[in-house]
Amino acid sequence: MPADARSELDEARRSLGFLTVREVVERIAGRNIVLDPGSLLIGRDARIGQGNVFHAAVEIGADARSTVTIGDGNQFFSTCMLRARAGGRIEIGQGNQFGEGGLVLDADQAGAPITIGDHGRYRYGAVIRGRASLGSGSQVLGPVIVEDCELGAGASFAEPDPDLRGGVLKGAGPARHLRVPQGHVIAAWGPFAQAAMQQQSFFHPTPEVDAGA
Repeated sequence: MPADARSELDEARRSLGFLTVREVVERIAGRNIVLDPGSLLIGRDARIGQGNVFHAAVEIGADARSTVTIGDGNQFFSTCMLRARAGGRIEIGQGNQFGEGGLVLDADQAGAPITIGDHGRYRYGAVIRGRASLGSGSQVLGPVIVEDCELGAGASFAEPDPDLRGGVLKGAGPARHLRVPQGHVIAAWGPFAQAAMQQQSFFHPTPEVDAGA
């Protein structure tokens, strides 16, 4: 790429608050696995741990009033967008899987953070916004629009006993103001309702390691 074109691209990134490609390589790739530095957009003030894997076309950004903090060993598949604005905050622990089919985390309200524990899965087009507390081992599977929800902490999806896993939302549709404790799931196609909550063993009556919740 000609030097003048590269300079223009770098300036475009800087103007929107993102690291340049060289800065991505120097600051991020040294401690993480970055498969395509040219398509990875990382906000200048984002705090990134180590051992994370970033696939192509991932965006992680925060404005001057907001924060994004990411721990270690997470996977970010293509078409993930994490965005903190207007005083919003995103905090992510360790060993989570984000994406595989797309994901949006949109923290756009001061005092309404998105917090995610360890070893969870959030994928297949999930959109998480507003206040959200997603405990360790929790899962959001499918194009679910999550607003003001709490998923209880538990073991990861690899736990043989489903009733020991973190809380789960799966299906498609809006899920608002819901509380799903450990070992429980709300599955819906359309608006999610608290009354539809069931134990995860209802869907998996014999303990087994499976690919879903």
